[in-house]
Amino acid sequence: MFSKILIANRGEIAVRIIKTCRRMGIATVQVYSEADAGSLAVEMADETVLIGPAPAAQSYLLADRIVEAVKQTGAEAVHPGFGFLSENAAFARRLRDEGIAFIGPNPEAIDAMGDKITSKKFAAEAGVSTVPGHMGLIETPEEAVKIAAGIGYPVMIKASAGGGGKGIRVAYSDADMAEGFAAVKAEALNAFGDDRVFLEKFIIDPRHIEIQVLGDKHGNVVHLFERECSIQRRNQKVIEEAPSPLLDEATRAAMGAQAVALAKAVNYDSAGTVEFVAGQDKSFYFLEMNTRLQVEHPVTELITGVDLVEQMIRSAWGEHLAFKQEDLSINGWAIESRIYAEDPYRGFLPSIGRLVRYAQPEEGEHEDGYVVRNDSGVREGDEISMFYDPMIAKLCAWAPTRAEAVEGMARALEDTHLAGLGHNVPFLAAVMDQPRFRSGELSTSYIKDEFPEGFHGLKPDARQTHILIAAAVAMNEIIAEQDGDPSDRTDWTVLIDKAPHGVDLSYDEDEALLLAFTGGGHARLTEIDWRPGLPQFRAELDGEPFTAEVARVADGFSIRHRAAKARVRVLRPRLAELYARLPEKQAADTSKSILSPMPGLVVAIPVVVGQEVKTGETVAIIEAMKMQNILKAERDGVVKAVSAKAGDPVAADDVLVEFG
Repeated sequence: MFSKILIANRGEIAVRIIKTCRRMGIATVQVYSEADAGSLAVEMADETVLIGPAPAAQSYLLADRIVEAVKQTGAEAVHPGFGFLSENAAFARRLRDEGIAFIGPNPEAIDAMGDKITSKKFAAEAGVSTVPGHMGLIETPEEAVKIAAGIGYPVMIKASAGGGGKGIRVAYSDADMAEGFAAVKAEALNAFGDDRVFLEKFIIDPRHIEIQVLGDKHGNVVHLFERECSIQRRNQKVIEEAPSPLLDEATRAAMGAQAVALAKAVNYDSAGTVEFVAGQDKSFYFLEMNTRLQVEHPVTELITGVDLVEQMIRSAWGEHLAFKQEDLSINGWAIESRIYAEDPYRGFLPSIGRLVRYAQPEEGEHEDGYVVRNDSGVREGDEISMFYDPMIAKLCAWAPTRAEAVEGMARALEDTHLAGLGHNVPFLAAVMDQPRFRSGELSTSYIKDEFPEGFHGLKPDARQTHILIAAAVAMNEIIAEQDGDPSDRTDWTVLIDKAPHGVDLSYDEDEALLLAFTGGGHARLTEIDWRPGLPQFRAELDGEPFTAEVARVADGFSIRHRAAKARVRVLRPRLAELYARLPEKQAADTSKSILSPMPGLVVAIPVVVGQEVKTGETVAIIEAMKMQNILKAERDGVVKAVSAKAGDPVAADDVLVEFG
């Protein structure tokens, strides 16, 4: 077995690989950019090598630097993780020529499957069903429009070297195609150094289902069942689960057989994923093969008990697979939520900055029978950089059934506390609570369907209303006791935002807080775990545990339970009446300005002072987290001022263009 492995990646996947190497007794070398000098992966690795400045193009994407680090440290193999050089056949071939093991598939398999145009042609020849489209290279927007008309809208524009949701657009018209084609080529060139683009028919109301395959260097290939990855935003996976609630045993077997056949056809000899688009009728079509470890691999590990990183290492060493297809089975259900540094209340815009607070849920088995796993590459105090993907963690929950796994994930999200930047935990919690998600009726348009006006949180349901009231009343009592000014009042009015809720308080012989609601009903609050200054309030309401995120504000509390967030005040009844009459503060009028929605770099401002602009015209393009964001005019107008130019760094809410 290898004695030392170099990890050519960063963040949570680097930490993940280090953990398996430690268990296997293998020393690790962590390469890092200047931005990652203080990272968790650097702290955990046995050796470290600085390979360049923060931009990936000057560090993690430089094969020469990686090879130099291998020779400098005496590492015998390189694990590329995902992204960066993980699907670069030239890099894999370079390592082979240098006598360095590549912990991934052979270069020929990467060539055959890593290129999305070539892979579709190969799959069709191998008898795998494929989505209608145009697999040839397309040079101009005009050519793309002509081809799309032949395929029939809607059409998906995809970068041949794409991945991670980058380099993808859906066009519904000729205008969409012309603009989207240029944007995809630009994104692809920037993110992958390859601007080739192809087109394929976009399947209406589809589901995204993928099959995990695993091969060795002796011709053996198995599949480890499927993952459903239909909850996506901008073609970026957000929530994944294994198995899929759509598939029956026959469909699962058919998809698995096709995936294995395709892998065997290219002599695949590592972990890889064959992705399919599936109809609600269980029809399925080959999309692409990712010749690397997937971001969402933990859910497969949780339902099969197989460590995929370990198997990749053993395959690269030359070992035979230690199991056959009949040895594998599905045990329980697992769900993964990708926690990102992005603000769901502002259209999921990237949010960079320092993690002032990061409380993670306890890993392992919980009393209610669910298991938590949290793959993270950051700690409290670390900074989320604009140079890389804004992922903070991959939070996973396993349980015997899907319903239990969903509830376990919801509880794990409750126990996650982040501060210092925007994050999508409230949104993830909202999905877990939605009846449609719990029913398993998914599609890749789920987020757009369920949140057509964007995400603004959810209104508290009946239980959450009681949680907000109980938490606020309990905190009010604790603060008064600490201040030496306990009140003997038993009747209060709790304002949730401005909605009044009457409540009477008492204590039983066990000192549990009893609440009688004016509108009817009672509740018992026990196991209270909170003191002033703590950002999380933990307790049990009528025997059911919960965690709420809390903060003291001027005259009350800000409380969030899952996706329900409110300003909560505990007041005397008369004072509550007066509060309800206070006028709402009017938001400032920003309708005549185009603001930068996020920190980033200006790619272009294609308008000038005095120019007449029509609604829907592009007025600015901002790049952040390797994605280009096109800003369009929301009204007709004449440009009064342009405050930025291409290449300028901008902060969130900086004014880019003003209209007269």
